[in-house]
Amino acid sequence: MAFPAGFGWGASTAAYQVEGGWDADGKGPSVWDTFTHQGGERVFQNQTGDVACGSYTLWEEDLKCIKQLGLTHYRFSLSWSRLLPDGTTGFINQKGIDYYNKIIDDLLTNGVIPIVTLYHFDLPQALEDKGGWLSEAIIESFDKYARFCFSTFGDRVKQWITINEPNILAIMAYDLGVFPPGVPHFGTGGYQAAHNLIKAHARSWHSYDSLFRKEQKGMVSLGIFAGWAEPADTNSVSDQEAAKRAIAFCLDFFAKPIFIDGDYPEVVKSQIAFMSKKQGYPSSRLPEFTEEEKRMIKGTADFFAVQYYTSRLVKYQENKKEEVGFLQDVELQVFPDPSWKRLDWVYVVPWGIRKLLKYIKDTYNNPVIYITENGFPQGDPASLDDTQRWEYFRQTFQELFKAVKGDPWSSSCGAGKGSLRLWSLCYIHKGD
Repeated sequence: MAFPAGFGWGASTAAYQVEGGWDADGKGPSVWDTFTHQGGERVFQNQTGDVACGSYTLWEEDLKCIKQLGLTHYRFSLSWSRLLPDGTTGFINQKGIDYYNKIIDDLLTNGVIPIVTLYHFDLPQALEDKGGWLSEAIIESFDKYARFCFSTFGDRVKQWITINEPNILAIMAYDLGVFPPGVPHFGTGGYQAAHNLIKAHARSWHSYDSLFRKEQKGMVSLGIFAGWAEPADTNSVSDQEAAKRAIAFCLDFFAKPIFIDGDYPEVVKSQIAFMSKKQGYPSSRLPEFTEEEKRMIKGTADFFAVQYYTSRLVKYQENKKEEVGFLQDVELQVFPDPSWKRLDWVYVVPWGIRKLLKYIKDTYNNPVIYITENGFPQGDPASLDDTQRWEYFRQTFQELFKAVKGDPWSSSCGAGKGSLRLWSLCYIHKGD
């Protein structure tokens, strides 16, 4: 099994998950610092990222691992509050710049391509205090931060992810309230946050395009989380429609505005409007983009970055109680096939990634695809037997190879004209 020339292999990390040094050398607090320090079992066993993997002081050890594995790419995120402690360029932390400069320079010296994520869930607390992603003011704040990073690191960084998994952030942080800031806004907050996340991404893409692209010659996108949704009963029309809604509310919610036409999927707009009307709202709980905003959002990605771990079966489930919430709006039930092997929340469904890639290819005009996260939880850390993990990877890579080389589900998915353009890299996520 040989992947095409130029296909890259990498590892992916996130600042809060690996760096530690939560208040070292002038770093400001992030929402995750505040959230985990409040206690109350908000996080498993009241754990924090204060130390984490200690990468802030142990970067050289990480670099040894990267070299030992022979990686071609390394994706990491910048801590916004390590660079700009209060979230603004009014105070710039040089120690933070030095830290990330060393990572970038060390990677390039060793022939490893850096892919840099601007934002991976760790908003500066100072900006959350002003409304966070629920406030439209965050759009300007993010754009200024992005410009600062492009200006500071863009001479060497050629591949950027603006926002990591905006769909997960919107739901978990601002609808359910299980991520920082920890305040639920069922049925409204997630949509408002998503609206601002999309506009913030688009603004920063335009900033790169107009101010930096000509000289730096880089690429910018955002990383969207997506699992595959398979109808529980393939003969049931309601289950088939529920599976389509699952993909639309997860993947297409962000991908369609950015890659196609600047607006949300029709099924998303109609479903939320329908549920809102049933619940007595005077208008849809989903904000609308203006025509000017649609033009600004459309086409603001240079590649398709997707993050896949697992899949689920989907069954239609009517919201009879008219409960308000993102999950209730979709009107479905998700569950695994009992035959699927699992560890924690990840079920081993190798064919799911293949179906997802084909869907992206067919729906989004065969874009260049980067799998910016993929992986399987670690089993017993005291055991050297990691059979489940390497078996997950083996089966996943086999499905990726089929998708690239010749997919029997679609004659247009094979090598040659119209082939799936998964030629660049595949990431194995580390640090969860």
